[in-house]
Amino acid sequence: MESSIEISAAPDKVMAVIADLDRYPEWVDSLTTVEVLSTDPEDRPATVRMVLQHKLLSDDYTVGYHWGENEVSWKLITGRTLTAMDGSYRVEPHGTGSRVRYKLAVDLKLPLPGLLKRTAEKTITDAALKGLRSRVLRAGAR
Repeated sequence: MESSIEISAAPDKVMAVIADLDRYPEWVDSLTTVEVLSTDPEDRPATVRMVLQHKLLSDDYTVGYHWGENEVSWKLITGRTLTAMDGSYRVEPHGTGSRVRYKLAVDLKLPLPGLLKRTAEKTITDAALKGLRSRVLRAGAR
């Protein structure tokens, strides 16, 4: 699933919020814990443990991050319920702000019909983008 959103902030400001994983529980719905286990040579999160507690899905999982100039991608390393999670944010200049593209694909140990899975991915991506925009705009107001 892929979604995008426009944010009235420069790409570097958006990427700074995306890279601040420790603060994700403040703006990512149902994410209760983020623990950076390792960092890359530029001191960005490389391996991260997360705990998700949602009414439809709870999991304690670890993901690996790969950072680019204005993008980041991640892949599931281990999970209890999740068997795959591939995602990315790509931030591009757009007018006086940025356009953020978010891709997410997940698979679970539990069987889930295709339509329900796509609906869940769409709900997650849309909520993440709205949360990101809100967080970036609040951070810019400081």
